[in-house]
Amino acid sequence: MGRTSDRLYLDHAATTPILPQAKAAMVAALESWSNPSSPHGDGRAARAALEDARRRIGGALGWDGPIIFTSGASEAIAIGLTRAKAKRILTSPVEHDSVLRVTPRAERLNVTAEGRIAFGRPLDEALFAVQHVNNETGVIQPLKEMDRQGTILFADCAQSAAKLPLPDADMIAISAHKFGGPPGIGALLIKDLALIHASGGQEQGYRAGTENLPAVLAMAAALEARTDWLPRAAALRARLDAAIEASGGQIVARDAPRIPTIASYRMPGVSARAQLIQFDLVGISVSAGSACSSGSLKTSHVLHAMGWDEAQAGEVIRVSFGPGTCEADMDRFIAQWTRMAARAR
Repeated sequence: MGRTSDRLYLDHAATTPILPQAKAAMVAALESWSNPSSPHGDGRAARAALEDARRRIGGALGWDGPIIFTSGASEAIAIGLTRAKAKRILTSPVEHDSVLRVTPRAERLNVTAEGRIAFGRPLDEALFAVQHVNNETGVIQPLKEMDRQGTILFADCAQSAAKLPLPDADMIAISAHKFGGPPGIGALLIKDLALIHASGGQEQGYRAGTENLPAVLAMAAALEARTDWLPRAAALRARLDAAIEASGGQIVARDAPRIPTIASYRMPGVSARAQLIQFDLVGISVSAGSACSSGSLKTSHVLHAMGWDEAQAGEVIRVSFGPGTCEADMDRFIAQWTRMAARAR
């Protein structure tokens, strides 16, 4: 079901619309695809297309190591973290729920009030799992400041892949629907397959199940179709930041390095639930925190880890941009925010 033309979609961090190039690649593949594991001619052709897409995806991302196709970043995270050959796992309290769920006994490193991890000590022979870009605040973690010394770095790049250069990590999780590909497809990029235990089945024995070739081809097409729209997004977000502060709002992690496509704002005196309802009634789609947990509208664990109290955290919404977001969209959102904030005052 498509979105109506009069709605303004500002929830691209949850999912971004599939690009025309990706849709065309997927439709073409659905017309003639076969099981890549089949030994006959059709299966061999499908296998050749799958491996060609694997090479194209690696080339588009600047990655020359193995790529394991998954159903998305959450599965890539589960494979990498539950099968890692590591003595211990470290994470932070501002990670995505998909990391926190599979690392219940991991040590959580503290973060600053800006949501940044302070790498003040060597992490020894541990596996450290961290978001390159936080999905709620847009904060970019200073991964170059890590004292690696034998540490295995697992980077969740769901929000940064195809937008920022990939970090120098041993394992990376990506999800196609965050950069204009279809839902249900992602990958675990891994420098050395020996870092994790095999499970048997397809994908070189590391992920069982018939490969989703149409979605893989669409993901490759989406990566190759991307253009550099971040400078325009940065200008839009700077405009929005200024308007929010002028209206009495608060910018989450205001002074931290943030990706231009994601921002979170607090409207004092108005709950996130009330804001979402009012924005939705006027045709504007935004969110409160992660899409994976926002169904319950629970208060953000990310904000709590950054020192926000329950009341403050409960007044924060997230706005996220896509390649088609324009100045008129900002004007429309700012006008509604300003009216809502004025009524609260």
